[in-house]
Amino acid sequence: MIDYKIFTIGIEEEYMVIDPASKELVSHEQQIVNEGQKIFKDKVKAEMHQAVVEVGTDVCSNIENARKDITHLRKTIKEIAGSKGFSVGAAGTHPFSTWRKQLITDHVRYQEIVNEMQDAARSNLIFGLHVHVGMPSKEMAIHIANAARYFLPHVYALSTNSPFWERRNTGFKSYRTKVFDKFPRTGIPDYFDSYSAYENYVNLLIKTNCIDNAKKIWWDLRVHPFYGTVEFRVCDVPLTVDESVAFAALFQCICAKLFKLRLSNLTFMIYPRALVNENKWRASRYGIDDKLIDFGVEKEVPTKELIMELLDFVDDVVDELGCREELKNIERILEKGTGADRQLKAFKDTQQHEAVAAFIESNFLANL
Repeated sequence: MIDYKIFTIGIEEEYMVIDPASKELVSHEQQIVNEGQKIFKDKVKAEMHQAVVEVGTDVCSNIENARKDITHLRKTIKEIAGSKGFSVGAAGTHPFSTWRKQLITDHVRYQEIVNEMQDAARSNLIFGLHVHVGMPSKEMAIHIANAARYFLPHVYALSTNSPFWERRNTGFKSYRTKVFDKFPRTGIPDYFDSYSAYENYVNLLIKTNCIDNAKKIWWDLRVHPFYGTVEFRVCDVPLTVDESVAFAALFQCICAKLFKLRLSNLTFMIYPRALVNENKWRASRYGIDDKLIDFGVEKEVPTKELIMELLDFVDDVVDELGCREELKNIERILEKGTGADRQLKAFKDTQQHEAVAAFIESNFLANL
């Protein structure tokens, strides 16, 4: 009998701070963070750029509680921003603001990153969704992370929400990861045959002054160095709470299903990083509108079909986790399009990047 309560949920989102008149990104001089911390303490944080606010839920026992928590955070941050003369939105990139004009937060950690990485850091003006799923042990976390890598492009395709960069239609449904690729230690992680092998890798990087701690490993999926979680970092931050919670629920289901297989002495096929990267590139370029590679049968398959297969794969743990209602939003995305698709439509209808930013802003509390 599996105790599904071990698969706790935590959601982190990064929001853009917008000038309500011009729709440009703007520094809020940490006013939103300072006010938010009076209510939420360390659940609201500054980020490297002053036009970014990061929030994180508590450790939630189920997806329903995660929804309540992230909803409360979004509503309150929106209210605080408005009281200070700002607005907020959620998308992987801003449609037209340039990174060169953005101020860096005055903090030792960010100064160190900028000093080391220079324009790779200064231009890293992106906004992501991170989902933590609780694990029973570090060894199980490594096992689940190894297998879950295969599904990263599937969920990433659903989350694509950054087609524009500095007033350009980039041709990508998610340009955010193209920006982030300039950082070291990003992308799909390698396979590790044990947690000790992963620890040896981290310790070697620390010993050779590549990093000072494992938080500077920014892969799309990692065993968190301090929490007892697997952290999924591949997604663009979604326009809406419905989408964020749906992706969190799907990641939770993937972990629970892989755990269930392990307990039955079954395993999911482990594919090399190079192959998974092929699907990640396709997801970034086309979102859900083209094909991914089904490496099991070694052929291209429409992305939407593979996502439906993923939903079938996890179906036997969905009710145990209590997230069937949340996963209905996955099918709605397949029908109505991703955040990127909706942004592109907003531009097609108006031919104005400012209108796209207004669309992002207006969807921040959609359906709440």
